[in-house]
Amino acid sequence: MSHPALTQLRDIDYHQALPAMSQTLREWLLLEDSMTKRFEAHCSCVSVTLLFEDFVAPDALLAQETALLPADERYWLREILLCGDGEPWLAGRTVVPQSTLNGPELALQKLGTTPLGRYLFTSSTLTRDFIETGRSGELWGRRSRLRLADKPLLLTELFLPQSPLYQEEE
Repeated sequence: MSHPALTQLRDIDYHQALPAMSQTLREWLLLEDSMTKRFEAHCSCVSVTLLFEDFVAPDALLAQETALLPADERYWLREILLCGDGEPWLAGRTVVPQSTLNGPELALQKLGTTPLGRYLFTSSTLTRDFIETGRSGELWGRRSRLRLADKPLLLTELFLPQSPLYQEEE
């Protein structure tokens, strides 16, 4: 199943000159805690619509993604919509090198409709290397490289028009 937001998610420009951000926008985009948890404060139910979840070859990824992860024979790719009360608020794309998927991190392959944040932010070994912000058209996005027990994964998030991020901006 494909969704138009996935195209925009892949087209986030992290290197353009970004306009000045309000404090509210900066707090949303640079949030180091769980975005799922942040969304839960704005609705009664956060849910995941799973769009794609499977192993892919390196050539199925964006060059900027493979540049930020260790080379591997294949990667676990998960694309989702994170919804608040059934309304899509965020398009998410997670890329995990196969070498990351051992031990407890094997659970990343079995998330299904569980939000990634519910898994990641229960781990005491989670660290974040960086957060980059960017835009795709009028929509804001961010990319983070996270590590679980020092094993990397890449998370890209695009905030869709109905996201509370934009409601708080008004």
